[in-house]
Amino acid sequence: MPMSEHLLIVDDDEDIRELFRTYLTGVGYTVSEAADAASLRSALDTLAVDLILLDQRLPDADGLVLAREIRAASDVGIIIITGFGQPVDRIVGLELGADDYIAKPIDLRELLARIRSVLRRRGPRQTDAPGKLHFEGWSLDPSSRTLTAPDGQTVELTTGEYDLLNVFVRNPNRILSRDELMNALHHRDAGPFDRAIDVQVGRLRRKIESDPAKPDFIKSVRGAGYMFAPRVRQG
Repeated sequence: MPMSEHLLIVDDDEDIRELFRTYLTGVGYTVSEAADAASLRSALDTLAVDLILLDQRLPDADGLVLAREIRAASDVGIIIITGFGQPVDRIVGLELGADDYIAKPIDLRELLARIRSVLRRRGPRQTDAPGKLHFEGWSLDPSSRTLTAPDGQTVELTTGEYDLLNVFVRNPNRILSRDELMNALHHRDAGPFDRAIDVQVGRLRRKIESDPAKPDFIKSVRGAGYMFAPRVRQG
């Protein structure tokens, strides 16, 4: 049965990446790779990823810290891979937002089972209506989770960017607080120093605004949150 899920393998060991990529593409997944935290962040800015296989120890970052960073900005699935296996690390990883934890050496069939389990638990993204949503020449298609620019080009959105834009276009000309947005995206309130929503808004603005510094679409409302200004039509 063909699968459309996109997996991102993050490990500094090239042999491990090749082993996982060969096996997982063989069973139908789309697979991308990153060797370090910098490459991971770049990939998440440009790719729509469904699940990350994240090595706990990378040359430029701690995987547990990265898991927390990723979870603050995205609802993507995360499986942490480690060579250590201490129970405390597993507990910390899950508390920081990982969906599962698996220790090396890894049986590939077990890895596949865990990937399928995480994707199944997270389930398909829900949309409020099947019709396309249009604003200022742009078109958002919930059925394919794609955004088309006025010039007809498809704009690649990460999972978090798509979900955020989907919330905005379904609530045009309404002020949405950071707590409302955080609840809609991650089912929790924003903390007093939580900048996750601001970071996601900044990334989305860079993809849809002609001048992200002076946005026409996603307006900042001082002390209140954000408002999506364009008129939106469906169909």
